[in-house]
Amino acid sequence: MEISPQELQQRLQAGEDLQLVDVREPREFDYCHLPGSVLIPLGELARRAEEIREQGPVVLICHHGVRSGQALAYLRHRHGLDNLLNLRGGVHAWALQVDADFPVY
Repeated sequence: MEISPQELQQRLQAGEDLQLVDVREPREFDYCHLPGSVLIPLGELARRAEEIREQGPVVLICHHGVRSGQALAYLRHRHGLDNLLNLRGGVHAWALQVDADFPVY
């Protein structure tokens, strides 16, 4: 399942309890990330999957939505999680559609 940047913004502004998990590489995360997100690079996901909560919405984030989609598929099939949302278009779409001041790379 996906979530649009606009829907994510609305849910964050409403104060919804979302776990934001960024699966990009540390250098990408250091350059820009959504406030409150935690970094779990895709390559570390298998050994750090227990950090993903089982209850409540979890939004997976990457640059364009591809790696976070891979993370979603892995967590759903290997760990049975059904509370996952992929940020459609990733941080790039967030910058273009929600926050014009958000860094683009």
